[in-house]
Amino acid sequence: MFERMISFLKDLPVAGGRPSREDDPRVAAAALMYHVMNADGDRQDVEWERVKQLLAQSYGVSGAELDRLIKAGEQADNEAIDLYAFTSVLKRGLDEEARKDFIGMMWEIVYADGELHEMEDNTIWRIAELIGVDSRDRIEAKRKAARMATRSDE
Repeated sequence: MFERMISFLKDLPVAGGRPSREDDPRVAAAALMYHVMNADGDRQDVEWERVKQLLAQSYGVSGAELDRLIKAGEQADNEAIDLYAFTSVLKRGLDEEARKDFIGMMWEIVYADGELHEMEDNTIWRIAELIGVDSRDRIEAKRKAARMATRSDE
């Protein structure tokens, strides 16, 4: 489903071979995922695991390398004053379809715990606007993630 984006993201260079700066697309993606996961103020283990899965799948990383990416994303989000630093990196680096796919991944994180909080919804709306994903595509991605979450609960 996200093959095009995953292929693109895997080919992106990592600054100095390690994720460490907010202008690194991998760190920007990790920071936004971390931000969405915490948007409702209640980080669930299932959300955290989904973030790890998506990052591992998207970048083909695991173990210590995945841990470094997650740590860099968490630190970048904690130090950021807004979302623009991250969204501008992704908007420059991803084509339209990859940006839509990224929003779909964000919805997967939100629905990982089976609940949608208004702060999560608002956060994804802001991210989608900043990376140039229109409302129709954002809402379609939301519906798709909700359907997937419902099926996995059965």
